[in-house]
Amino acid sequence: MSTSTVDRPAADAVPARPVGAVAVVAHRKKTLGGGLDELRSSLVAAGVGRLLWYEVPKSRKAPKKVRKALDKGAELILVWGGDGMVQRCADTLAGSDVPMGILPAGTANLFATNLGIPADLPEALRIALHGRRRKLDLGRLNGEHFAVMAGAGFDGDLIRDADRKLKGKLGRVAYVWTGLRHVRGECVRTRIRVDGADWFDGEASCVLFGNVGAITGGIPAFDDARPDDGALEVGVSTASGAIDWARTLGRMAAGRSEESPFVRLTRGRKVRVRFAAPKTYELDGGARSTAKRLKVRVVPGALTVCCPG
Repeated sequence: MSTSTVDRPAADAVPARPVGAVAVVAHRKKTLGGGLDELRSSLVAAGVGRLLWYEVPKSRKAPKKVRKALDKGAELILVWGGDGMVQRCADTLAGSDVPMGILPAGTANLFATNLGIPADLPEALRIALHGRRRKLDLGRLNGEHFAVMAGAGFDGDLIRDADRKLKGKLGRVAYVWTGLRHVRGECVRTRIRVDGADWFDGEASCVLFGNVGAITGGIPAFDDARPDDGALEVGVSTASGAIDWARTLGRMAAGRSEESPFVRLTRGRKVRVRFAAPKTYELDGGARSTAKRLKVRVVPGALTVCCPG
């Protein structure tokens, strides 16, 4: 096994910095390259002075390990897993100066993909150790941070019902499969205020908040989104049946969300949503509970992430 890719940064990376205490917070059920054994060997070969190692069976157990790593003086947190794992760790690291390196070992790696971090262990590790440190925005929904997107309604139901075994076997196809079961989801009265002003009041089936361009299933929903512009993209859909959703998803997949007659888009910093009935909401592909009210805001520069040069 060669570790030369890690030892020799590419020309567009910043010069190698001294590597001190590095913490690995890994979802042990996720795989990438030669697995966690290769990661450990590569970190030793890269000259990591002090290695803190934590494995968890589920992403919701990751925050406790991140806090433990911070207490022990970690100077870099390497997150091994998918978007759910990244979201849990980002929520804990928000507001700190400790950078996160992403090793995209999950089924869905939308945050890494949007940042140009490949699903290649040597290159992802090189970026984590020697890449550019960027201050990126996070969204915050009902007290919890998200990095990619959050949503409620059709989107929340879709992700809630994406069975973990099915998702593990089929990946993005699982979202399509569960989506087909929800195209008859009912619209509910929805009121949305953006930065203190009324923006939408009517029947809606889905509300989305995006921090990056590509969202669930890799669909490019928010063409102009950037994770460092101090704002969130806001979208609402009024699609209510199979034909409406087929047209909507087709436009979104083609990168023309704004052309759909069932979609409205805007941008803002603070968003308040009220539903007439409780709706399931999700953050970065992880379903949460139901709620009739959503409080969403952008947190500028909340997270430092290791990115390509």
